Amino acid sequence: MARLIFFCGHAGAGKTTLAKRAVPMLHKRTGESFCLIDKDTLYGEFSSSVMGLLTGDPDDRDSPTYLDNLRDQEYEGMIHVARENLELEVNTVLVGPFSREVKSRLVFDPVAMRLPEDTAISLVWVVLDEQTAKERIIARGDHRDRYKLQHWDAYRTRRFQPNPAEYPSVILFDNTRFDVKEFERLIARIADPAHA
Repeated sequence: MARLIFFCGHAGAGKTTLAKRAVPMLHKRTGESFCLIDKDTLYGEFSSSVMGLLTGDPDDRDSPTYLDNLRDQEYEGMIHVARENLELEVNTVLVGPFSREVKSRLVFDPVAMRLPEDTAISLVWVVLDEQTAKERIIARGDHRDRYKLQHWDAYRTRRFQPNPAEYPSVILFDNTRFDVKEFERLIARIADPAHA
């Protein structure tokens, strides 16, 4: 049985940074290897080229054109890559917002995602308030955030945080101030969900 671990949340929450911290800790704790698949690494340059052709703006990652024509294909592609790894018994960490997939509960259903039925799924939702997230997005200066920042009022209407009562399987991790001990507890919970 391979593990599939999601690090989800909105832009600027710190998903990638936390996932990269998590992988060596998980390896050490479990003795198992983990493949990291980050949406921006996998599709960043490709999507820039496509959006440049479609809209003339290679930095657009949030317009209706992107959301309607490219967004779902990126996520499906990530799931396909994860599937190939999981079928080979390779533990996989997926990093991306996945907000639609969390809302629909798709990410908790290995059969619906056409993954091996016995895949052990854990999902971490990285929590960060809107203002702090915006400040971190501005500070990191990534050109792919430009459209989002210019259209923040539209973007913010899609910000979503899973309610634990409605999504009891989601592990919320507050990343406002990184706490080493809290992160170690998170890793322990992911590594051994039966004893969480």
